[in-house]
Amino acid sequence: MEPMTVEGIIKEALEKPESERAKIAETLISSLHESPSRDIEDAWQKEIQRRVKEIDSGEVECIPWEEIRDRLYGNADAKD
Repeated sequence: MEPMTVEGIIKEALEKPESERAKIAETLISSLHESPSRDIEDAWQKEIQRRVKEIDSGEVECIPWEEIRDRLYGNADAKD
């Protein structure tokens, strides 16, 4: 059996149902990214814990999404 070309693989994949194409795409995309190093994962976990502690202690105050959204839209409109 002759190996498939990239074009042949793509053509065959495009003939699949949407759910199968999504799985193919997800698998291919995830194969492009190396998994983050353990040091990076640990650093993010520490940062998340620090931020949660700040929120829980009242050291920082969260701003509701609706307020942030309104500010962003207001800034975008001001630049026009």
